[in-house]
Amino acid sequence: MIALMLPDWKIKKEIYIEPFSEESLQPAGYDLRVGEEAMVRGEIVNIKEKEKVVIPPKTYALVLTLERVKLPDDVMGDMKLRSSLAREGLIGSFAWVDPGWTGKLTLGIFNASDKEITLHYMERFVQIAFVRLEGPARRPYSGRYQGSKRLVLSKRNP
Repeated sequence: MIALMLPDWKIKKEIYIEPFSEESLQPAGYDLRVGEEAMVRGEIVNIKEKEKVVIPPKTYALVLTLERVKLPDDVMGDMKLRSSLAREGLIGSFAWVDPGWTGKLTLGIFNASDKEITLHYMERFVQIAFVRLEGPARRPYSGRYQGSKRLVLSKRNP
């Protein structure tokens, strides 16, 4: 068996995404939306309350996704920043989403531009594509970030 990317109809049928939005479903992926929280310059921002988060120039931020995603043991996720935001100067650093993952995702972004960039609550900002593996993972994800419901800072032990 060859690893294959899932098309829209298989994403809708096989991948748990909540809340699901038809507008976010793409031909070969799903656009994750800006969730309730972000961290900018060490300060937690309630995006839902303020309806937006402003990322100053040359600033790193963490942004929580609105959606909770649950992956089967034979599917991984690969995330990319939406091209409109990249064209404005945002850069994203995203890990693969391992088979067996469940929860909301905390994503790191950097505003490399000289202008503020505003992200609005529920705005589509990252596309996740789903890749079916040759078979189920023998050790699906069960790490420290499993089940995340809120913004999660690094749990790395230096």
